[in-house]
Amino acid sequence: MIAEAKETRASEVKSQSLHPLFELTAMRVREFLREKEAVFWVFVFPVLMTFALGIAFRNTAPEKTPVAIEASTTDTRASELAGVLSRSEEITATVVTPDEASRALRSGKVSIVVKPQDDTFEYRFDPTRPESRAARLLVDDVLQRGKGRTDVAQIAEQKVTEPGARYVDFLVPGLIGMNMMGSGLWGLGFTIVIARSRKLLKRFAATPMRRSHYLLSFMLSRLIFLVLEVAAVIVFAALAFGFTVRGSWLSLGLITVLGGFTFSGIGLLVAARPTTIEGVSGLMNFIMLPMWLLSGTFFSSERFPEVLQPFIKALPLTALNDVLRALMNEGATLASMWIPISVLLAWCLISFVVALKIFKWQ
Repeated sequence: MIAEAKETRASEVKSQSLHPLFELTAMRVREFLREKEAVFWVFVFPVLMTFALGIAFRNTAPEKTPVAIEASTTDTRASELAGVLSRSEEITATVVTPDEASRALRSGKVSIVVKPQDDTFEYRFDPTRPESRAARLLVDDVLQRGKGRTDVAQIAEQKVTEPGARYVDFLVPGLIGMNMMGSGLWGLGFTIVIARSRKLLKRFAATPMRRSHYLLSFMLSRLIFLVLEVAAVIVFAALAFGFTVRGSWLSLGLITVLGGFTFSGIGLLVAARPTTIEGVSGLMNFIMLPMWLLSGTFFSSERFPEVLQPFIKALPLTALNDVLRALMNEGATLASMWIPISVLLAWCLISFVVALKIFKWQ
């Protein structure tokens, strides 16, 4: 009888060991749903940002290259030169005085200044600006053709525009990654630190709840909404801009879960010790700012110098963005992206284990 009672008690304790985790997770879900501001920033804000940036950088006909002709407004040669250049569908030329030309070039209102000199032309442009270098080639080609130059070789063109190469296709995975980072760090970090500052964690410590249950409940509650966050952005981008996911939906789901766990673990680590909102805010900004700038959310991280690339590739948001773009835009497999996936796994495991070790209740 005694042995049976002990066995029954042991089974009850074992069955109840998971109970706090489920209760805490449900509590986190209810707590999140009651915060209308959090719902807005998690679900509505990413969609609005996708819409705004998608409209701003949508695929449209290329704008004409602005060119300044440096001469007096009564110079007939300058007027004729402006007419020759403006006949091109890609150039808009204006005759301006030397001072106006310098100001326009300095302020970026024109890409290049052309100064006619007898039978020659002088080009003045900024070689560090890609649009100025392109304008130099375009203007020179138009002027040379105007002087009678003909092409030696016959060139055929095939212009192709398809989903996957547009800016919105580059943008959507980056916004998803950035939203996962923000919600993982801010959503968890603030909640934990607020509870600690209000002495609520001290009361939790007196319960039979395990520390791992408490921390895991935050991560699981985030994952519940994670699918809806990602789906909201993808569905909106598909309806508004024709965005398509070329890779496996299962692979996308697995990476989404891994990314959610990774940034939730980092959020728990950041909130493991601070006791004030100011303290945790400083830590989060210190962690998130490099990833906002370097991880390729709005433009490619390859723009940064080669010496910074190892550091950039080691950032979790860079790894997540790289995997999301490879899956969505290129249809890549998870096996081919094992390096950034390994980076995410390392951040996920290390951050959660360390947070579990150093977590302070009060």
